[in-house]
Amino acid sequence: MHDLSFQKNNMYILLILFFISLLGIVFMIGRKLVLIQNRQSLNEIPAEEDRQFEIHPYIKEVKYITIKNIKKYGHISLVETLRFYIRSSNFLKNKYEEIKIKNIQYRNRLASDLPEKQVSKFLKMISDYKHKIREIKHKIHEEERNS
Repeated sequence: MHDLSFQKNNMYILLILFFISLLGIVFMIGRKLVLIQNRQSLNEIPAEEDRQFEIHPYIKEVKYITIKNIKKYGHISLVETLRFYIRSSNFLKNKYEEIKIKNIQYRNRLASDLPEKQVSKFLKMISDYKHKIREIKHKIHEEERNS
């Protein structure tokens, strides 16, 4: 509901600005029409009015210089943008590697700080039993080879 009133306010503001600019355009055109009618009645052209409508002879030169500068600064901005992109990507890669290394070191430090878990007595007894059986098997194989 709040958005609807905001949109209405924006619409009113835009309509007011539109009509103000329309009145300004009408005023300027009307003023020029009055000046043109006055010139026709007097049959003389004021010098100041001519300067407003006079097209400069150097427009082609200004256009050429403008295009040349746009190309030059466009190239410079493209190179700087690429340079910034490459530097920032390398910076981010390096920081990522540093953080990754620090993370691994932190995990290792946490793992070394933790007390070792005690193996259950049952599992320890079974592993001891397996070792004893291997030793006995090994001894039996040695006796068979020797005999």
